[in-house]
Amino acid sequence: MAPDGASVHPTSVVSPDAHLGRGVTVGPFCVIHANVTVGDGSYVDSHSVLGAPAAEFYDDPAGYEPAPCRIGARAVIRSHCVVYAGVEIAAGFSCGHRVTVREGTEIADGVRVGTLCDLQGELTIGRYARLHSNVFVPRRSTIEEFAWLFPHVVLTNDPHPPSDTCTLGPTIRRFAVVGAGATVFAAVDIGEGAVVGAMSLVRHDVPAHSVVAGVPAKVVAQTADITCHDGRLDRVYPWWTHFRRGYPEGVLPDPDIRGNA
Repeated sequence: MAPDGASVHPTSVVSPDAHLGRGVTVGPFCVIHANVTVGDGSYVDSHSVLGAPAAEFYDDPAGYEPAPCRIGARAVIRSHCVVYAGVEIAAGFSCGHRVTVREGTEIADGVRVGTLCDLQGELTIGRYARLHSNVFVPRRSTIEEFAWLFPHVVLTNDPHPPSDTCTLGPTIRRFAVVGAGATVFAAVDIGEGAVVGAMSLVRHDVPAHSVVAGVPAKVVAQTADITCHDGRLDRVYPWWTHFRRGYPEGVLPDPDIRGNA
């Protein structure tokens, strides 16, 4: 048993300068580096690495001082994930397998990140955002609260690659939905409550509560105009009027409100 009631598998390596909260479980073959904090009640599955060294470590291993890696309470980190030094993750985080979270990433409460997502660092993800499997998020991107990015979404941050001076990732506003396989260009703003159709190529800003689709993506409707194919829903968007699974009570707007968020 580790300090504070944590349970660490004997094959795992935990730095004496790491702190594990009460009820933390660390599975087999994990590595938890110095200056890592894991909040109470969290679960770290096998072969995961927390506090992985940033690039400057390899230039001067002896002089390297890791930035703090802080993971909030009740996190679920599944197998083969790598979370770098310099990451801040709030409470209630959950991720799939083989997720990479690079330095400078800030993740708010209740975020879920799917298997094989790659978060390239220096980015922010707002409360209760949802990233499905195989989503790529480059540096200097912003994903606001309650946004949804579906499988194989690619965000880009370089308008004329390769460069360092002009990079800026997209901003995905609150309650927006980006459909599977869509690509969003550098610095594009996806407006609040907007919907990006699957496989779209988004080169320009998307107005709030609009629907865009195509290559290149164009406005094809307003979200209020979308109807349910099966006739089961009175209204499809805003999605929170009918979809609330996985969200704590009181977090989403009142489902009786029929207007936009």
